[in-house]
Amino acid sequence: MKLIFALLVILPSAFPTEGSEILVTNGGHWGSWGEMMMCPHSYQAFGFSLKVESNQGWADDTVLNGIRLLCRHTQNNGTKFIESLVGRWGNWTVFQTCGSAYLQSFHLRVERGDDTAANNIMFRCTNERILTGAGMSWGGWGRWSGRCSRGICGLQTKVDRPQGWRDDTALNNVKFTCCK
Repeated sequence: MKLIFALLVILPSAFPTEGSEILVTNGGHWGSWGEMMMCPHSYQAFGFSLKVESNQGWADDTVLNGIRLLCRHTQNNGTKFIESLVGRWGNWTVFQTCGSAYLQSFHLRVERGDDTAANNIMFRCTNERILTGAGMSWGGWGRWSGRCSRGICGLQTKVDRPQGWRDDTALNNVKFTCCK
């Protein structure tokens, strides 16, 4: 009986249903959630770009400030990108893609001691390829999210507003929506 109960609790998070959200447990807690942004109808995310602030030396670091998903039409290969809430610092990196596959799951690198919050992200593609963002190596990687069997189609980011003379963190957390 305990085994059945454990499977009923664990399996839904390991294998999310279509249209459900995938997330990780190590995201930062500062900031506000932006709007959930979705790839257009008949598009799926197959790549991503990060808005990254480089190492500021003695000045305040924020590192990860935004995530863009590159969406591809499932039949004509047209592309569009989407983004949710984005911090003000940094520059966009070059898009990394899964080739002919799609983004399926992710995990987040977070530093808590210096309050930079999210520092990098990795994605697993439907072809099992792993894509690592061009963020910083500060902090630790959390566990992988559940997998979207039909790929990722949306994202929502949690970003802390500028703090003035206090410590800025920018992007703290992210969640993704599975394709329907």
